[in-house]
Amino acid sequence: MNESVVLLPYPQELTWTDGWYELKGGHDLGDLAVRRSLDAAVVHEQGYELTITPDEISVRAKKEAGLFYADQTLKQLLTQFSERLPTLTCKDWPDFEARGVMLDISRDKVPTMDTLYALIDMLASWKVNQFQLYTEHTFAYKNHKVVWEKASPVTAEEIQALDAFCRERQVELVPNQNSFGHMRRWLIHEPYRHLSECPDGCDTVWGYFDEPFSLCPTEPGSLELLQELFDELLSNFTSDQFNIGCDETVDLGNGRSKDLVAEKGVGKVYLDFLLKIYEEVKARGKVMQFWGDIIMHHPELVADLPKDAVALEWGYEADHPFDDHGAKFASSGIPFYVCPGTSSWNTVAGRTDNAIGNLVNAAENGLKHGAIGYLNTDWGDNGHWQPLPVSYLGFAFGAAMSWANTTNRELDVRKTLDLFVFDDDTEVMGKLVYELGNVYQTPGVLIPNNSVLFWILQTTPEEIRAEAEKWEGDKTGGLRETITEVEAITAKLSSARMQRSDAELIRREFQWIADMLTHACHRALWALGAEDEHVAELAVAAQSLLDEHEYIWQARNRPGGFADSQVRLEKAAQGYA
Repeated sequence: MNESVVLLPYPQELTWTDGWYELKGGHDLGDLAVRRSLDAAVVHEQGYELTITPDEISVRAKKEAGLFYADQTLKQLLTQFSERLPTLTCKDWPDFEARGVMLDISRDKVPTMDTLYALIDMLASWKVNQFQLYTEHTFAYKNHKVVWEKASPVTAEEIQALDAFCRERQVELVPNQNSFGHMRRWLIHEPYRHLSECPDGCDTVWGYFDEPFSLCPTEPGSLELLQELFDELLSNFTSDQFNIGCDETVDLGNGRSKDLVAEKGVGKVYLDFLLKIYEEVKARGKVMQFWGDIIMHHPELVADLPKDAVALEWGYEADHPFDDHGAKFASSGIPFYVCPGTSSWNTVAGRTDNAIGNLVNAAENGLKHGAIGYLNTDWGDNGHWQPLPVSYLGFAFGAAMSWANTTNRELDVRKTLDLFVFDDDTEVMGKLVYELGNVYQTPGVLIPNNSVLFWILQTTPEEIRAEAEKWEGDKTGGLRETITEVEAITAKLSSARMQRSDAELIRREFQWIADMLTHACHRALWALGAEDEHVAELAVAAQSLLDEHEYIWQARNRPGGFADSQVRLEKAAQGYA
């Protein structure tokens, strides 16, 4: 009788028992007379057993976390039943012990505290139990103001408050500081340039860098800097884990460590520095998390990795080889997480189908190969243009996959978004967000970890013309079809009835998203000579997009980083002149 009930995540075992429990008080969890008890007989550490009969509601759990998760399920039932709850028996537990979200706050958005609190509240209601803020230069280290002074960083006091807020919701706030590669925001400043592998830049597999990128592992000051940062950062967290990053050291061996790399090999030089960082992390009583690039690229060195660190296997395409990589991680003896993503970055609107495929793939193969955690990542590459609500779909579906892969495979994502994200009884927003996130496919040009519409907005007319020579089929037809599709999808935006305090902001965000996508199409058509006469209109539209970008940025984020993001859009606008 309750096939239409949506729960996020849907429990492992749930049986409806054909009866009703009458709601006698108010329509809130605090008004329910729930009999709660801790019981060691409950099998899973985070599991719970929920029973609703016509006479009572009872919950058993091994630990407080289980009681909290049972309450989240009850709250979601109350959302869908106004006068009485269906009777049921439920046994529930998570597939993955650690179910996390990592939010990028270093390229270029640093959210306000209100934004972070609201996001953590929402994630906790979906039984997510770990949260990380991906950090390069956006923590306010006392002795390093030159690095963060324009970034509106998170302070020690704010981290402490956030840590306490998380603990109240059964969420572990894990410290995060990239510590080898991705250190450009430090190394471009003169006090730190001498610590870089390539102070003046170099050729890499990503192309030429004209700025430093990674720390030099042979420079003693590199480790001394990290020691200082770790001492200051880690004292603000109660978590016993620490993510030190160390991915994508693409310039290693191209500069000051070139001779040592020639002698020992790039993998061994990388590993030696990683092990020095490991010793620092361990000395501070933390378990080291690190991106697992080395296990994939240098399997001959796996035996030398510490077995009490946690590797992070990341990949963001639907067909990422989590199966093959998972088998290698399992054989390494190193505990590991699978780390998919929301597919929101480099897109403006998201990539719905890719996100769902990627999130399912990670869960399936993480379980298959014994991963101990599932970390859903949300990045901000190339200006962090996507508004935060674009990532809600990936956050929600990722929460479902990390809790119970089997029972959530057929989750009604649209209805789930309407119920537990946008609170929209018109059922407009869930469908709109889902479909707008699939517009990336309509032009007929697919780019890994990117959307061609986003790429068009970040590149020059000359580059668009050159790249379009490689596109198959009708170059302009797909762009015109995209314009029509975006207009059709967003036609009902104004009719949504979201019962959220930020409902009007969400409308503006998604209208801006739609305008950005259509502008990308017109920009490409103009660059290809199909709309030469519209260049003046493009210039006006670009200025409007710039103005609205500033408004929606300021609504959820701190001012630091905005100028770096906005300049990317300004370049597109200047091209029309």
